[in-house]
Amino acid sequence: MTVKFIKSLFVLISALIFSATIAHSANQLPELTEENTLYIDVDAGTIKIQLLPDVAPNHVARIKQLAKQGFYDGIIFHRVIAGFMAQTGDPTGTGTGGSELGNVNAEFTKKYSFERGVVGMARSQMPHSANSQFFIMLKDGAFLDNNYTIWGAVVDGMAAVDKINKGEPPANPSKMNKVYQK
Repeated sequence: MTVKFIKSLFVLISALIFSATIAHSANQLPELTEENTLYIDVDAGTIKIQLLPDVAPNHVARIKQLAKQGFYDGIIFHRVIAGFMAQTGDPTGTGTGGSELGNVNAEFTKKYSFERGVVGMARSQMPHSANSQFFIMLKDGAFLDNNYTIWGAVVDGMAAVDKINKGEPPANPSKMNKVYQK
């Protein structure tokens, strides 16, 4: 192989990697601040989530309130579908429970899409029924856009998310050991 060919191949591969990186995330997140950062400690590591109060102020306030109260500490991931999402936030572990606080009205957005790592609020078939349950996307799922509230995105720790035990319910469910802000 010639040096010119190798250089051309390197430029082509670099361009492909760069375009794949750009195409992977259409969501342009705002600057990360400690005030809008949530941490979830699981056995596999720490999941760092950027909160998005600009699009879901009421949901972000609820998540912060419940985290501050220690509500989420020890709650399992009760529904984890490989190639889709990991759901948690139900103190009963059945998928039917929530906090004692009232429901939060939907805050749908066109600003962000349900990409891998995006965090959305779970709800019943009624749009304004979100309470404490939420899910982390394991894979892109744009079909959820404008049907569920996006309130955050994983900015570090997707490897830990990927290690959450799968199942509906999982035979040996993973849990959120601690959910907090610094």
